[in-house]
Amino acid sequence: MSEPGAAPPGYEQRLAALEQRLAELPGAVVAFSGGVDSAMLLFACRQALGPRVLAVTADSPSLPRDELASAEEFCRAHDITHRVVATRELEREGYRTNASDRCYHCKSELFDSIAAQVGEAGERGWPVLFGAIADDLTDHRPGARAASERGVLAPLAEAGLSKRDVRHYSSSHGLPTADKPSLACLASRVPYGTPVSAELLAKLERAESALRALGYRQLRVRHHGPVARIEVSPEDLPRAVTIDRERIVQGVRAAGYTYVSLDLVGYRSGAMNEVLR
Repeated sequence: MSEPGAAPPGYEQRLAALEQRLAELPGAVVAFSGGVDSAMLLFACRQALGPRVLAVTADSPSLPRDELASAEEFCRAHDITHRVVATRELEREGYRTNASDRCYHCKSELFDSIAAQVGEAGERGWPVLFGAIADDLTDHRPGARAASERGVLAPLAEAGLSKRDVRHYSSSHGLPTADKPSLACLASRVPYGTPVSAELLAKLERAESALRALGYRQLRVRHHGPVARIEVSPEDLPRAVTIDRERIVQGVRAAGYTYVSLDLVGYRSGAMNEVLR
């Protein structure tokens, strides 16, 4: 993990606002995916609330197995009570049909499943929190509507914390997620209008695992029927088209794709939302 650099301008004020907000809570149930933002939120809750924190991770075909293992390890390392809840978003037609509001149905299932768990071990009355950040307010995020409808809080976004703030905090506190690549659920690799299935999600997980085995960290495999469109960081493009080309093709075809393409723009968050603009 890299050493923390200088704090972003205004960081201390935003962090103080977050810490004050968390300290006012009776406890917190944190929707914890294991990603950069939710890990920072969970750790900050642990710092502010002590043992009055419960992490809940949704286990479904859209969550890679290594991400679930990482979430479990994070909670063990920081002595945080952790529950893994099986979610059934694939049983929701709105999720399976994969319109542009798919994330709404996914988050609805997540928050409803968490609500069903709360109250079993003293968490009744504790609000549910999720790791939305200020950056998310400028992107297509229908999951935020599901959170708002259910009274789920987004303390990082409320405090104005950005991804840069989150990474600075995480690095300053020695969190293993400080320089972890951004990761969205596997369904985000599927174009709107293409139905989502457990089989398709497993295929995408296999393809991305093949690329990670070659040392690529920030990546996406986007599904386009028989074509896998690969996004890697721009600095990794030369290696992908020369040294690793044959191994990439072999690994992605073994995952179930017929054609393998490399996106020359490179990785960017929310690429599937470009059709909505």
